[in-house]
Amino acid sequence: MLQTLINAFKNKDIRKKILITLFLLLVYRIGCWIPVPGINPSVLQGAAGGSNTMLNLLSALTGGALANGALFAIGISPYINASIIIQLLTVAIPKLEQWSKQGDEGRKKINRVTRVVTLLLAIAQATGIVVSWANSNGLNNAVFGGNTPIWVVGMFVVAILVAGSMLTMWIGERITEIGVGNGISLLIFVGILSSAGLAIVALFTEMFGGDTMAVWTLLGFIVMVGVIFAFIVFVDLAERRIPIQYAKQIKGRKQYGGQNTFIPIKISGAGVLPIIFANALITFPQLVMSMFMEPQPGNFMGWWQTWLGVGTPIYSVVTGLLIMAFSFFYAQIQFNPEEVSRNIQQYGGFIPGIRPGRPTYDYLKKVSRRITFWGALFLAFLAIVPSIIFSQVLPNSPLLGAFTATGMLIVVSVALEFEKQLQSQLMMKQYKGFLK
Repeated sequence: MLQTLINAFKNKDIRKKILITLFLLLVYRIGCWIPVPGINPSVLQGAAGGSNTMLNLLSALTGGALANGALFAIGISPYINASIIIQLLTVAIPKLEQWSKQGDEGRKKINRVTRVVTLLLAIAQATGIVVSWANSNGLNNAVFGGNTPIWVVGMFVVAILVAGSMLTMWIGERITEIGVGNGISLLIFVGILSSAGLAIVALFTEMFGGDTMAVWTLLGFIVMVGVIFAFIVFVDLAERRIPIQYAKQIKGRKQYGGQNTFIPIKISGAGVLPIIFANALITFPQLVMSMFMEPQPGNFMGWWQTWLGVGTPIYSVVTGLLIMAFSFFYAQIQFNPEEVSRNIQQYGGFIPGIRPGRPTYDYLKKVSRRITFWGALFLAFLAIVPSIIFSQVLPNSPLLGAFTATGMLIVVSVALEFEKQLQSQLMMKQYKGFLK
């Protein structure tokens, strides 16, 4: 990774893209600390202070912006939810399915629809959060003169949060377009690292204050993080290689084909997207309900928070099932056995021991399902089990809410994908130099 970065900075064009990416990420982090007028940050930090609350989960993904009552408090989550909705509707609505097959032009149309849905979801999510803040006295009308009705303050805060969410979406798209890597993933990556950094600083403060338990907490956390990182990298780089042989063909005086190659199928081909989408989907109903009611023992939201709130056993089970469902959904999008088998047969290839045509399709489909199952099981395990172990081994630690196993998977996956994109761009520059 370090050598790849060094080689990338030696190239002028790639260095420019990296600097643009860093600048846009810096703008995003500054927006995570700019307070919105009319918000009382001290109340919000208390509301998002627990390790098993929905607000703490959302705050960790935004690098503490939600707890700070900052401009980018709701971050990129409306865009993620909108992407989920549009991708699911692409299968159900013929017009969207038609656009998805039209290349770049169709992708632009789908992106425009996604932006509109993002705006609507941002308004809904910002309204729900502001209502929740108002119920917990998190809104402050003193900055408006003290006599301003609280609903006016709430509308102002909603407008600012929606504008911040749309600006965050724009930053992510610009990183993807003119920078390096996937902009949305990098924004989540930076947010998680920022939350973890603040938690580690707080732990060091306790250590220098004379708390000997903080030393053992940090050492235990480092050991567990090292083991989980190694496990994530091992599985993320693992792949099943299906051998392909091409028959020799003689055309004129030249011989074509005859080479051996393979089809690589990654175990975690969907990456971290199933976890991000599953967490966004399961927390969205609670955000919508917070617009209309407070969590009380006698109402539906109180029941939801008791049984399906973050950290509850049912929440973990539902999250695991959603992760597996999204893993299979993305596997069908990324790898089409019918199309692959058709291309193999068209170019005179075959899998050793498997006849071309329908048998090849059945074989590829079976292999893809098996690999997807184990990849989905790995993601579900990583999203649930290490967090339970952390809560037992490191109770009441600030590191729990800041750096979960899900967060570590996101960090590792994004870092590996960033390195791959750097290597591919370096290879393209070398080919261009060779042609010149």
